[in-house]
Amino acid sequence: MSSQAQTPDPTYDAQPSSPPTIRWPGLHQPSDAAIFASNEIVIPAPIEAIWPWLIRAELWPTWYPYSANIHFISTSGPDLRDRTRFRWSKFGVPITSKVREFEPLTRLAYDIHGIGVLAYQAWLLTPLPDGTTHVLTQEVQTGWLARIGKRIMPHRLEDKHQHWLEALSVKAQSGPPAQPRPFLKES
Repeated sequence: MSSQAQTPDPTYDAQPSSPPTIRWPGLHQPSDAAIFASNEIVIPAPIEAIWPWLIRAELWPTWYPYSANIHFISTSGPDLRDRTRFRWSKFGVPITSKVREFEPLTRLAYDIHGIGVLAYQAWLLTPLPDGTTHVLTQEVQTGWLARIGKRIMPHRLEDKHQHWLEALSVKAQSGPPAQPRPFLKES
């Protein structure tokens, strides 16, 4: 018998598969957050109809009223992609975000930096056997503004995120957004 340790086969998983979860980066752990919100919905539409609405950040204010003034910093938009930096307002608070996780049709996450708040919002889309899609969004917030918000309006983030998911469901059921028109220079 050989005393040499065997390297496990990376394709073999001895544990039964578990549902996918949010991947929290070091600075943004739910256990350390002043606010942690978790919302989910099953949308009666395929991921291919949902994902384009989620990454088309320029359109968020047209269907999610708690977002506004979205301006891309590092790319031209209109869609988020890996490492995109953008400025916007969420709940009336001006913030800057950077996409930190981008796996098409599956995962989107971005950090949120604003006066008095540091946050991280993540989205996870999972197809279901019946053609519907489970959508999970979770957010953690730290900072003095987050602590005050938790005391004054303890369920605000959960309530507004549920509204976001319900609005996303309505949009996705109508199909993906129209493709943006290319910018044409005047002659």
